[in-house]
Amino acid sequence: MTDSAPAGPAPAPAGSVAAMTGLVRLLVCIGVALMLIPLLMTAYMSLFADGVVTFPPSGYTLSWYGKLAEFPKFGQALGTSLRVAALSTICALLIGVPASIALVRYSFPGRGLLNVLLLSPLTVPGVVIGLGLYVLMVDIEIRSQIPLIGSDWVLILAHLLITTPWVVRLCVANLVQLDRSIEEAAANLGASPGRVLWSVTLPMMRQGIVAAALFAFIVSFENIEMTLFLISPGMITFPISVLQYLEYRFDPLVASVVVVQTAVIALLLLAIDRYVKLSKVV
Repeated sequence: MTDSAPAGPAPAPAGSVAAMTGLVRLLVCIGVALMLIPLLMTAYMSLFADGVVTFPPSGYTLSWYGKLAEFPKFGQALGTSLRVAALSTICALLIGVPASIALVRYSFPGRGLLNVLLLSPLTVPGVVIGLGLYVLMVDIEIRSQIPLIGSDWVLILAHLLITTPWVVRLCVANLVQLDRSIEEAAANLGASPGRVLWSVTLPMMRQGIVAAALFAFIVSFENIEMTLFLISPGMITFPISVLQYLEYRFDPLVASVVVVQTAVIALLLLAIDRYVKLSKVV
């Protein structure tokens, strides 16, 4: 009686592999098309010459892009959105990066509870968070006589609730993939814990931190449902200004605004990609 090696799984026929590859490529093409079609249609609408969006248009023009300067409200709202998103992203990184290091690298009582608390805002609808914060701010205003609704800092603190979970989630996912032996080697060579953190851990986390900052900025910049509860008549963010404009007008100006916004974000992503390859972290 002779021993024989167990037979492995039979290789898939070449025809099946080719069919599966073709199916994957088809699904990728469909996905890319679904993402590009709305953007291309928006860019197309921004060229309509009519004062109201109708199809087919009577002609085409670039004049809507020139009229953007006649509506400083968009520029002011864009400045507010950029300021709030940038500050909330920085604050979320200051909270989320140390928290993710503590969750992954250290064991302490309440670690599971801290992890749940940091990620729980992702499970709550933005409308519920916005309404809850609005009621809380009104109550504090009544008790302290300090105006809070419409304050930049209140809006930034509110956005921290939705940006910090993204930072923690992405940094934790990045940390668990890193080789801890490099940090242990640095510690064995005499580096202090602070030196290991600054010179080894944080540089290795660079891609995860960049991805976290990118997602946090986008989540904060485009937020509408929560921000609606916390703005005042003198303060408005860019997505809400576009929404309010559409309540009274339906011309191609809004489409041109969206095209310019998309172009600015694309240029920002390309600039970041020169230093950190986004394809490796997103």
